[in-house]
Amino acid sequence: MSAPTIAAALGRPHNGFSIVRLALAVAVVVSHAYSVTTGDAAAEPLARLTGFTLGEHAVNGFFAISGFLVTMSLERRGARDYALARTLRILPGLVAATLVVALILGPALSALPVSAYLREAELWRFIQGTLTTFKSNAALPGLFGGNPYRAPLGTVWTLKYEVLCYLGVLAAGLAGLLRWRWSALLLTGGLALALVAVEAAHPALPKGLETGLRLPMIFAGGAALYLWRERVRLWAWPLLGLALACALAQGTILYRTLLFLGETYGALWLCLAPVLARPVLDPPADLSYGTYLYGWPIQQSLHALWPGASATLLLGPALLLTALAATISWYAIEAPALRLKARALGRRTLNTIEPAGP
Repeated sequence: MSAPTIAAALGRPHNGFSIVRLALAVAVVVSHAYSVTTGDAAAEPLARLTGFTLGEHAVNGFFAISGFLVTMSLERRGARDYALARTLRILPGLVAATLVVALILGPALSALPVSAYLREAELWRFIQGTLTTFKSNAALPGLFGGNPYRAPLGTVWTLKYEVLCYLGVLAAGLAGLLRWRWSALLLTGGLALALVAVEAAHPALPKGLETGLRLPMIFAGGAALYLWRERVRLWAWPLLGLALACALAQGTILYRTLLFLGETYGALWLCLAPVLARPVLDPPADLSYGTYLYGWPIQQSLHALWPGASATLLLGPALLLTALAATISWYAIEAPALRLKARALGRRTLNTIEPAGP
């Protein structure tokens, strides 16, 4: 029996984009349970096994899905509506999370008196830096001084790469490159070759350089899969082949690139798998963005309040509180913003598979 094309799978009334993104966001929270309590990301078991944490693998999945959906969004909407949709999906949730952390969580847990906390220039630099440059290593005055990491919004750094990729898709669309489907494929291949070449020249590959190639490559790979949707079939054998190639290439300069390409295809394969194309797995609320934003500050807070508790012990409460915060974020901030977007674009319903940044 022939596997369906991506285009055919997209034509089904349901898909797994929402549930997969939520699972990826939860994976980030699980991964950070180790780094928040120990200050050592390598303490996570998966990091020792694959060279990358569960959170890094999850971010890879986010970028593959985002590249796919964002490219689809621009093709279907056009440049003006695309820019509005991207802004209203990312910005309201980020602004709300930044203000909640800076003006509610910070004063509540800071070692400084509230009046002194509010007078600190560091507070206002934090807000400005988070909202303008997605700075994720900025601290708040007197907050989390005893934690391994002081940053209260440690996950927003990925939004910088997400927004740059959004702008890249917009530029490609305006230049007419998306009508030439080879464009994304060539970009993905070029970045893959660049990653291999850089690692060959610098075996101790700096993390920042790796990330600067990895995330755009995976995003471009997701875009390429969308542009080739009429031709690419959702076979399992390419996924198995890439997994085997990764296992054989571990310890070589090809390992990273093969792993990232495999995760790109794997994330989209999973989202479009028939087993996830069920109404019961299509949740009415998209909690992935809120989970991604609020998981870290909640875990930081729990560790500050109970510094002797293990990662495993704090994980359950962290997940419950994060789910609550994500639900409030969705119904109070994100869904109203999407309704505003729907009205602005002349639609009556929300698009619950709108990509949001990891």
